[in-house]
Amino acid sequence: MLKKRNVTPEVSAAGNSANRRGNGFFLRRLVRDRTGASALEFAILVPVFLMALFPPFETFTAFIGEQLFVNATDTMARKVRTGEITFGLGKPTDMSEEQFRKAFCAEISILMTCSNTEGKTPSRLLVDVRSFADFANIRAGIPRKGTSAGSDLDTTGFKFAPGGPRTVNVVRAYYRWPVTVDYYRAYTTNLRPAGSSMPSDYLMAATAVFRSENY
Repeated sequence: MLKKRNVTPEVSAAGNSANRRGNGFFLRRLVRDRTGASALEFAILVPVFLMALFPPFETFTAFIGEQLFVNATDTMARKVRTGEITFGLGKPTDMSEEQFRKAFCAEISILMTCSNTEGKTPSRLLVDVRSFADFANIRAGIPRKGTSAGSDLDTTGFKFAPGGPRTVNVVRAYYRWPVTVDYYRAYTTNLRPAGSSMPSDYLMAATAVFRSENY
C-alpha cells in the first residue's frame, strides 16, 4: 500500500525557488552561448570579402595579359622587320592575314584566347599591318567609330600589307579583353559597342613602328 507523502510548505517553496534559479540559469546560458556564431559570421562576411577581392584580382590578370599582348606584338613586328614574315614576295615566308592572325594567337594563347574562327572572322584579336612611304605619314591614335573615349573600334581601314626590305612599316594590334565582374565593369572597360551605352570589353592596344631590314 502506497503511503501518501506530505510536502511541507518549506520544501515546496525551496523546490519552486530551485526551478526559478534553473530557468534563469538556462536563459543566461542561452544569451551567452556562442555556438555557431563563427559560422554565421563567416556566412555573412565571405560574400562581402569576395566582392572586394574579385575586382583587384581581375585588374591584376588584365595587367599581366596586357604585358603579354605587348610582348607578342613586338615579337610579330620583329619577324616582319627581319623578313621572317613577308607578304606578296613569292617567298616561303609569305603569310596571309589569316595566317598572321593565327600566329599571333599562338603567341598569346597562354593567357588570352582566340575563337576557332579568329583567323577568318576576328572577334577578339584585330591587326592592322601596313607600310608607309615615311614615318611622318603614320597616323597616331586609336581609330574609333565615335568621338567619345569609349566608342567602338573602327576596323574599316584595317588591312594586312607589310612592305618589303627597307620599307617603313607599322604593326598595330588590338584585343578585346572581356571583363567578367559586372559591378566593376563600368570602371574598367573602355570599349562600348556601337548603338549601346553599356560597357563591354577592355580594349588593349599595342603598336610597333620600324623600318624593315635589308633581308
